[in-house]
Amino acid sequence: MNILLIDDDPLMLKLLARQLAKFGLGDVTACERAHDALVVVEARRGAAELIFCDLQMPEMDGVEFVRQLAHIGFKGGLVLVSGEDERILQAAEKLARAHKLDVLGSLHKPVSPAQLQEILGLFSNRPALVPRAFRKGYGPDELQRGIVGGQMVNHYQPKVAFASGTVMGVETLVRWRHPEDGLVFPDQFIDVAEEYGLIDHLTHAVLTGALEADRRWKAEGLSLGLAVNVSMENLTNLEFPERVERAVAQAGLPVSSLMLEVTESRLMKNRLESLDILTRLRLKRIGLSIDDFGTGHSSLVQLRDIPFSELKIDRGFVHGAHRDASARAIVEASLSMARHLGMTTVAEGVEDRDDWDFLRASGCDLAQGWFVAKPMPAAELPDWIAEWDLRRPSLVGEQS
Repeated sequence: MNILLIDDDPLMLKLLARQLAKFGLGDVTACERAHDALVVVEARRGAAELIFCDLQMPEMDGVEFVRQLAHIGFKGGLVLVSGEDERILQAAEKLARAHKLDVLGSLHKPVSPAQLQEILGLFSNRPALVPRAFRKGYGPDELQRGIVGGQMVNHYQPKVAFASGTVMGVETLVRWRHPEDGLVFPDQFIDVAEEYGLIDHLTHAVLTGALEADRRWKAEGLSLGLAVNVSMENLTNLEFPERVERAVAQAGLPVSSLMLEVTESRLMKNRLESLDILTRLRLKRIGLSIDDFGTGHSSLVQLRDIPFSELKIDRGFVHGAHRDASARAIVEASLSMARHLGMTTVAEGVEDRDDWDFLRASGCDLAQGWFVAKPMPAAELPDWIAEWDLRRPSLVGEQS
């Protein structure tokens, strides 16, 4: 593995290189200037698979270096190192992630062998990046053909109870099975659907597919709550509640089993109209979840004005909250507020056992994330549940 170290302190470079050598990693390049490091990275693909970068450097600091890495499309792992205040380090880490860099974490100086071992373990065990067809744009005509042609497929990610480990439901996540590009993820086409007035057709396809899957699960004896994402653009049509109600009735399912997850990624075009629609959905006994709480425009105002029944804490606060004082405070405050409002709480982004243990001890209701399960096709869910039932006693303290 090719490792690149960047620090303006030669002593720190030698210390870190020596520690890496003890782990059997001797293929290390050290640079005292970020400019020199960029030359190394750009010289040839694979010249640096893992980078350790100090934040406080002259000429080009670590934040500027991160921006340049993103600009040249660096695909390796990145570790930020600093003796700065923890919150500054966390801010830099979040910025690097926002640049779509593969950030393994951050280290405080002086770097301890235990810290380094943990980071190296994350690098060697991290899941391979899913190859995403092409990062190309799709036009509205092509997307419309995909929707009409039945190319939209749903995957489902389980939500389980922290207290008992019981599988309580699933979130529906749409994919586009493109005839040329393979499986295309929603971040490549949702904005197009919203911008060109296709979101109602897309949401209908996702909803009817999810209801059909739920009908089959119930026929097999699986009673699960079903969550489907809706866009703020769906909430501009006053007939939307009736359309949802009809779709549920045609599937022969109770409306109470459906939860609509609302992510306010963009401002409401007509707040009065949206409030009308959301209130009527609740009157019809359809659940409402405020998704990605604490980000975007999802805020306390929405909790005050809209009768949400579920609060989903964004993964950006959940993962690693046990060791991040700021994130921990936000998670605990969100849980307390939701309890006082009588809302069910869901932690998104539960990625490891530490996340699970912290959120369970904090009294969160439901867990969702790769530690539990990745999204999967509907046909795979029954077998996964059977495997989960064997695993869950170890997570909730039951005797096997």
